[in-house]
Amino acid sequence: MLGINRDAEQKTIKDAFRNLAMKYHPDRNKEPGAEERFKEIAEAYAVLSDPKKRADYDARGFSGVEGFSREDLFSGINFDDIFGGLNFDFGGGSPFEGFFHRRHAGPLRGANIETELLIPLERVVSGGEEKIQLNRPVTCHSCHGTGAQGGAQPETCETCKGTGRISRRQEKQQVLIQQVSTCPACHGRGSIVANPCSECHGSGEVMQEETLTVKIPQGIEEGMALRITGRGMPSPDAGGAAGDLFVVVRSKQDPRFERAGPDLLRQETISLTDAVLGNKLQVPTLDGSVSVTIPPGTQPGTVLRLQGKGLPEFGSRHYGELYLRLEVHIPEKLSTEERELYERLRAIGGEWHLSKLWNASHTG
Repeated sequence: MLGINRDAEQKTIKDAFRNLAMKYHPDRNKEPGAEERFKEIAEAYAVLSDPKKRADYDARGFSGVEGFSREDLFSGINFDDIFGGLNFDFGGGSPFEGFFHRRHAGPLRGANIETELLIPLERVVSGGEEKIQLNRPVTCHSCHGTGAQGGAQPETCETCKGTGRISRRQEKQQVLIQQVSTCPACHGRGSIVANPCSECHGSGEVMQEETLTVKIPQGIEEGMALRITGRGMPSPDAGGAAGDLFVVVRSKQDPRFERAGPDLLRQETISLTDAVLGNKLQVPTLDGSVSVTIPPGTQPGTVLRLQGKGLPEFGSRHYGELYLRLEVHIPEKLSTEERELYERLRAIGGEWHLSKLWNASHTG
């Protein structure tokens, strides 16, 4: 499951799990089947990382570990240590809580919400904190979500007996017809608030604007979603937990570069003489400008690679590259002196080279 040998050491197991978990975690991988693959990887690591569970598995296979609950499997794993602060659940808790919890009876959990955060490329390089403004409904603190003044419990609707629906039956030509509609008295809630809360006017929710701080990991990938627990929609039931907020992080447009994963792309236009004779070119990077040598005889469309001048790779110490595409500017108007020089060049045998460069610049 983790792609390692049977006798692999703990460090090898830990590294393999970390790489696969970051690849298949549903916060990052939206492909079909990614979540199930992620669960399988996590379960495999939970068994192999525990000496006793691993011994039971080696001795009896799956039957040796089938009696463990999810809590038994994951309770002893230090995910902060494994991911080095790069957990996907930035609101606290295990990044696997949302996938391996058991369903308990009680109030429904609120819905998740999503917002987008644009960050400059420099923040991708350094990591750090960014602030977002969020305006969302929250449970009314005055009535604790009941909608009634002082937090009193709403009264059961007598019209629908708490079901929120009205059923009507009628028989036509020996056919029984049943019609079900929303209760007009309680509007489908099943309860009636006799004395509505003055803060939320009986809805149980109020709008709240808040500023949240999001921790951006170094090398964050384009479109990665960071989860902030409990900052989603409030529960539809009084006393229920709120959903989560997913912050989708994207790079701001940068006039200097185009992002392609950890790599950066840039285009420079050089003169015809620099393409023929070569020159030095100052090129901006995310940590200052560098001098790049343009070799003599450079053709239009040539791409130069500046090693390590891209973005850091997420969860790695490696950096991407900066790819510099060179285009050649063909002068449209020439001075008398320039034309004479080009005529002399053609006369001494440069016509073939000039026509080749001209054709390449218009087809490259």
